[in-house]
Amino acid sequence: MFNRRALLAAPLAAPALAPTSARAQSAWPERPVRVIVPFPPAGSTDVLTRILAEQLGSRLGQPFVIENRPGAGGNIGVDQIAKAAPDGYTIGTATLGAFSINQYLYARLPFDPDRDLLPVSLTWDLPNVAVVSSQHMQARTFAEFIAWARTQRNGVTYGSPGVGTSPHLSSALLFSRLGIEATHVPFRGAAQTIPAMLSGDVNFALDNLPSYLPVIQGGQMRALAVTSEARWPTVPDVPTMAEAGIPNFVVTSWASLVVPRATPRAIVDRIGATLRAIEQDAGVQGRFATAGAKMLWSTPEQAEARGVRERPMWQEAVRLSGARAE
Repeated sequence: MFNRRALLAAPLAAPALAPTSARAQSAWPERPVRVIVPFPPAGSTDVLTRILAEQLGSRLGQPFVIENRPGAGGNIGVDQIAKAAPDGYTIGTATLGAFSINQYLYARLPFDPDRDLLPVSLTWDLPNVAVVSSQHMQARTFAEFIAWARTQRNGVTYGSPGVGTSPHLSSALLFSRLGIEATHVPFRGAAQTIPAMLSGDVNFALDNLPSYLPVIQGGQMRALAVTSEARWPTVPDVPTMAEAGIPNFVVTSWASLVVPRATPRAIVDRIGATLRAIEQDAGVQGRFATAGAKMLWSTPEQAEARGVRERPMWQEAVRLSGARAE
């Protein structure tokens, strides 16, 4: 009798659930949203995500609280996003490493970028910049640096924010192409690489421009070239790699705001629409430009397509660099 009554009641109860779920999604966010940054504070990913979090919070009426979860090339933080409850209250930034590099670098990933993550929108694009210490390096152009590097019997050293990051792979490819012996010195982020360069312990870095823009503008570092196709507006006097004598070396870093794959599309669309409004805000565009990046916006499908499109290039970069990580 109980089972029969339950079955009879089920069709009546079921329709009431959908409006409740829809109301919950339309009311989102009703409490603070956690924003995971899978890299340390003060790096470009952290700085740019904080600008977005501030804007999302002011436009959606709830705090968007940054939580730094660095480690394993971003895998630790991205895994926490992927495995969070798909309710819109845990979001975060994933860089091109999570979509296009780490599956070739690591023997095993704790998440599957295609199965577990949904990119809401591309958020920014930025070049790497080739830099040397103004105090410890006399070279004023990339050609002069190359000439100096070829005279070093023990080769040169270059820093990066970690094994398998795009700055590491880009640098390894560059020195391999130039035929210059170079030793990789991994750090936990630009906040550690920069002091090592300023003290003369590391000769060179090819790293994300936003992290180095303050020391370039302050004169402590000398920018030799950027890896964008055209000159970058915040450093207009710095030549491109092609102008510096290194053709066909265009490599930019990009990121996407991501949520767990099962997050309701209504929430995804609301975040995406808010990001589009932010991307069209001239004041926010200026803040991104000052930080060295260009704001982007896309559909989830366009963001996924970029990650897939760039995988062959980065798979080859990992192979040529010999980089492996556990």
